[in-house]
Amino acid sequence: MSASNTASAVARQQATRALLRKAGILPVVTVENIPQAVAIAAALVRGGLSAIEVTLRSAAAMEALGVIKREVPELLLGAGTVTTPEQARLAVDQGADFLVTPGTPAALGEALAALALPVVPGAATASEIIALMHLGFDAVKLFPATAVGGINMIKSLAGPFPGLALCPTGGITEATAMDFLQQPNVLCIGGSWMVAADWIKAGQFDAVEASARRAAELIAARR
Repeated sequence: MSASNTASAVARQQATRALLRKAGILPVVTVENIPQAVAIAAALVRGGLSAIEVTLRSAAAMEALGVIKREVPELLLGAGTVTTPEQARLAVDQGADFLVTPGTPAALGEALAALALPVVPGAATASEIIALMHLGFDAVKLFPATAVGGINMIKSLAGPFPGLALCPTGGITEATAMDFLQQPNVLCIGGSWMVAADWIKAGQFDAVEASARRAAELIAARR
């Protein structure tokens, strides 16, 4: 890796860590239509959260990224469930501030490592983490966090990877969030409890706002 590429990778990782630290809790959101996407984003902001991860799991998701960027510009906008380099490119074109993957095969990791914007690549094992570190990533998403060992897994990773920052996602609830946030190697956690599907379906965005406010209080208490 050339000196300029190394400097770029370091800058990207510094930006990634700063973004995760600022977010604290990252709402993982699946949207079915554009009005719903904007309403969710606005409710999260009213509740005091600073970031959103819109998963690319629906037909509306990619367009929703661009609309949220325009309509709710104060949110740090993430594209999640990125599984191909093409999705990454399209999300960047829509204005995504950062990208998140559920897992990161070699070809995808290499494509993401060439980008300048923050990326939180997914990993579930020590071997996957090592592969990502070789590509220059030092902040990764542990997914699915509770299924692969939860708090015990996070504590176990701290020994062999002392410089690694984690964003555990998957199975974390409002009741367990602080347990994860208190781990020294965790910068941020991802979760969907504040955007419960039943609330979204019923248009209960006041419930989203209230849950986001409680999440913001957890972040403040952790700091």
